[in-house]
Amino acid sequence: KMEFMKFRWTVSHTIGLIIGIIFPFLALPLVVFLLSQFENLSFDYLWEQFLNLAVVKSKYISLSLIFNLLFFYFFLNKEKYDLAKGIIAGTILYFPYILYVNFLI
Repeated sequence: KMEFMKFRWTVSHTIGLIIGIIFPFLALPLVVFLLSQFENLSFDYLWEQFLNLAVVKSKYISLSLIFNLLFFYFFLNKEKYDLAKGIIAGTILYFPYILYVNFLI
């Protein structure tokens, strides 16, 4: 008889979820700055594109989600698996928006 693992949502999951949702927004200016440096474009120009073009917004948000990996690996190394699962959940919440913008608009 096979017993399935039971999943119970905890406060640690919620904290990880909040980090996974908020941190990409905090990392967005860094993403735009790095892109401006690599592509020799002004930060203001790229930021205006981000604010005004949905497809560009989707791409920059996708890039900022990479920064969630920092928290994910940090929590994995500290064996804080519930926080790491919350980071994954927070990252996954961005996918419907990204798919909508890239395929339906």
